[in-house]
Amino acid sequence: MSVVKINALAVPAEMREELERRFAGRAGMVESSDGFEWFELLRPMEGTDRYLVYTRWRSEEDFQRWQESQAFQAGHARAAGDAAAQGAAEGHGHGQAAGPGHGQGHGHGQGPAATGSELWSFEVVQSAGRKQA
Repeated sequence: MSVVKINALAVPAEMREELERRFAGRAGMVESSDGFEWFELLRPMEGTDRYLVYTRWRSEEDFQRWQESQAFQAGHARAAGDAAAQGAAEGHGHGQAAGPGHGQGHGHGQGPAATGSELWSFEVVQSAGRKQA
């Protein structure tokens, strides 16, 4: 049974374009992972500052394997390093405003684009869709 992971990222209005640019720059990183089924970055339209990062996996084990992979660790370590560097430059010294790098720094040297994150997990119970011609 497939599982869905949704990372809800709080993104200030002035960082929206930057967040989207960073995700565009990481295209292909997760898609090559065994068990990966789907990815979508969902932009909020009204009433919230939260972007949703939607990924679908063949199983919880496949998701866990990806989280333990070198590609995941390296990308999130870069993001955390960028956030720490920005925090030190601003006199905060910790750079922990956003979670552990989820979709944030990715090596661009500007710290996190999101101010917080929350991971939601779901099992797919029912699914429907149209086949594209």
